[in-house]
Amino acid sequence: MHSEGCNCQGRKAHADDDLVLCRCEEVTKGEIRDALAAGITTVSGVKRATRAGMGLCQGQTCGRLVAGMVAREAGGPVDPATMEPVTARPPVRPTPMGVLANDSQGGEEER
Repeated sequence: MHSEGCNCQGRKAHADDDLVLCRCEEVTKGEIRDALAAGITTVSGVKRATRAGMGLCQGQTCGRLVAGMVAREAGGPVDPATMEPVTARPPVRPTPMGVLANDSQGGEEER
C-alpha cells in the first residue's frame, strides 16, 4: 500500500492516497499529491508528471477529478471549469508501414 515505500516527499500521508483517480494509467491520489508537493501547480503539469489523463479515455473519466484536486490542493481557483484546459491528444496507435506507403500488400486496395 502507499505507506510501504511511500514517496510522500515530506508531506503527510492521507488515508485515501491509494485511491485510483485515473483508471487508464492507474494514477492514485497520492501520486497527484506528490506532484503537487514537488511544486507542480497546473493540471497540465500534473498530467506530464503522473500521466493522469493520458490513457485511452484521454481524461474523459478522470479529468474533472484531477482538475478539482489540483484546484483544492494547489490553492488555486476552486472551480475546475475556470482552470486552464489541457490539450487533448488522440492516443498513439501502431500503424503498419504498408498503410503509410500505400502498399497494395499492406491490406489497402490500390486505386
